[in-house]
Amino acid sequence: MVMEGKISHSAGKRRCAIARTTIQPGKGVVKINGVNLEVFEPKAAREKIRVPLILASRNIDLKTIDVTSKSNGGGVIGTADAIASSIARALVEYSEDDSLLTTYVNYDRTLIAGDHRQKETRKPSQSSKGARHKRQKSYR
Repeated sequence: MVMEGKISHSAGKRRCAIARTTIQPGKGVVKINGVNLEVFEPKAAREKIRVPLILASRNIDLKTIDVTSKSNGGGVIGTADAIASSIARALVEYSEDDSLLTTYVNYDRTLIAGDHRQKETRKPSQSSKGARHKRQKSYR
């Protein structure tokens, strides 16, 4: 089902983070921003990124493909979610397998569909502590 020399590109977003992933035939190397996934820090982000690869291991032989992902913007977890989303989309496109798509949707729909939620903007004439922060009322 997977053709030799096939390359798949995909993008993923989460809040302010944007990630682009390329999947191509190779030796099973997974690189995130030029760093191997095994040494990528922090550990929580590494585990979030690993989820789509673990789910796809039933459908695709991961030792025959190289995954390269680059991201910019956002924080640590937002970046990890964007990378995971872009990897999942690229693996579905690369494998051309509907069962893999169903696996991702059943596990977590946001891996494929994305998560459109954004930070609520701060309102004018209020404190700089947040969007809905008000001064504490004092009765004395």
